[in-house]
Amino acid sequence: MTIQAYKRTKKINKQIKVNIERRTVIVDDQLVYFKDVPIPSWIELSLIDVCNRKCVFCPKSDPSVAPDTHQKMNMRLIDKLSEELKRINYKGSVVLCGYGEPMLHKDIYSISRKLAEASFVEIVTNGDTLTKDSIRKLYDSNVNKLLISLYDGPEQVSKFKTMADSAQVPKDFVILRNRWFDEKEDYGLKLTNRAGTIKVGKQDSIKTFSHCFYPSYSVLIDWNGDVFLCSQDWQRRRTMGNIMLEDLFEIWTGKMISKYRKNLLNGKRCNSPCTECNAEGTVLGHKHAEAWKKIYKITK
Repeated sequence: MTIQAYKRTKKINKQIKVNIERRTVIVDDQLVYFKDVPIPSWIELSLIDVCNRKCVFCPKSDPSVAPDTHQKMNMRLIDKLSEELKRINYKGSVVLCGYGEPMLHKDIYSISRKLAEASFVEIVTNGDTLTKDSIRKLYDSNVNKLLISLYDGPEQVSKFKTMADSAQVPKDFVILRNRWFDEKEDYGLKLTNRAGTIKVGKQDSIKTFSHCFYPSYSVLIDWNGDVFLCSQDWQRRRTMGNIMLEDLFEIWTGKMISKYRKNLLNGKRCNSPCTECNAEGTVLGHKHAEAWKKIYKITK
């Protein structure tokens, strides 16, 4: 490895570290209980099942695996979720990203305003549709953080910094994430196989990790209300429930997710899609994991 390549790798790792530290503040500092049960602190919403890009490290690059269906979340679901989060005194973050590009949803501003009544709101976008006016409108819609993934090159940094300055939003509102690197540098990401879906780049083997805390602190909610363990399950293999049919708290404490949570806290990746997943899964959520271990009487 050349000195220049080493410096680039160190820079990428630093970016990943900063992102983890930012999420840690939300995840591990927001251990809240409802009915003596630790509730999630990180909820991802997949607002729309379409993306305008086809990045090689994303399952959307293969339409046979993750086709664009153009299905989108409706406001009735958002309203229900927001009211339920208020009822359980939710203190964590709702992140708009998931299986598609959230800025392609025409109701993004209404959705953000409603969710902001009950939670910290983040949006993760490729930035392609952003203008100074839309950035300002997102801020005025009570979005807390706008994370822009830059895939084209370093020239995008000055472009979006100028755009954010023109929008007259606080300096810490927009977070730029360098993602223009190639396969040799893992695209600037911590690559995973998305539960056995993709193989690009240099990745850990499936059996590298056993324990996982994702179901202890987070869930992903799809456009139709289906609840999944986390954002790794791109093939949507196993739903935990649907929030249009039952309350999120009922799903969070239900038999299905409890089975996965117990097994993963015991270091057993024995259920699909976990059997095919190579994500580390223990980077965040330590406090939640310890709380659940006490409830399940897990001593390991």
